[in-house]
Amino acid sequence: MRIQLFFLWILHFMDLARGADNTNILRYRRSSSVARLCPAGCASCSALNGCLSCKPRLFFHLELDGMRQRGTCLSSCPRGHYDKRSPQFNTCTRCREDCAFCFSETFCTRCHPDHFLFRGKCGNSCPNGLTANTALRECTECPAGCEVCVKINECVRCQADLYFLHGQCHHNCPSGSEPDVQLMQCTPQVQFGVGEWTKWGPCIQKKSLRANRRGEETRTRQLPRSTCVGDRCPHVSEIRKCVIKKRPSGLS
Repeated sequence: MRIQLFFLWILHFMDLARGADNTNILRYRRSSSVARLCPAGCASCSALNGCLSCKPRLFFHLELDGMRQRGTCLSSCPRGHYDKRSPQFNTCTRCREDCAFCFSETFCTRCHPDHFLFRGKCGNSCPNGLTANTALRECTECPAGCEVCVKINECVRCQADLYFLHGQCHHNCPSGSEPDVQLMQCTPQVQFGVGEWTKWGPCIQKKSLRANRRGEETRTRQLPRSTCVGDRCPHVSEIRKCVIKKRPSGLS
């Protein structure tokens, strides 16, 4: 009798072991089927909302799917977002509206068209002394002597009393060119046998300038006849502004 009871107990424990194994198999199958339904990188998900949580080192990002937002898990954040890490959850956060790329919520690295970057901020104009660079979408400092520039090393307008040549500003025109004081630019020298410039003439005051003692002075040079035609001829006279000097007291 005791032997029979002993065998019955053994069979009972074998049935219990089989039941536990079957339960574990069902749980594994369920988890495997859920994992297969989730998009890549998701730790958990739902059919309606996509990813609910991400695997380690991935960033959770909400994207529009029609009128609904669905969660995705990405290795890096898309354009217009920056990555925000935390011990619990890594997320992609949208940049400010005027910012195309950003490093954080308060620091932009590239602006949208018609906006210009200055010290991590985007604006539709640049501070005084800086030029709005449309190519880089940045506020850049112009070269020395330049008033307006389109690139870091390309000027389009020089400051007063400087001559313009090939995107640069010069106090004196370099060799191979000569100053044009009317256009304030350096023009290539053309060998036409032109004579040397005379000295500047006397400062002559016009009626319209008598109130502020300003006038104009002229210099000329000789050009042999029939050596050039039309626009290719160099200037033979130049005029510049001048200030009438006060006469010493006692002189008429």
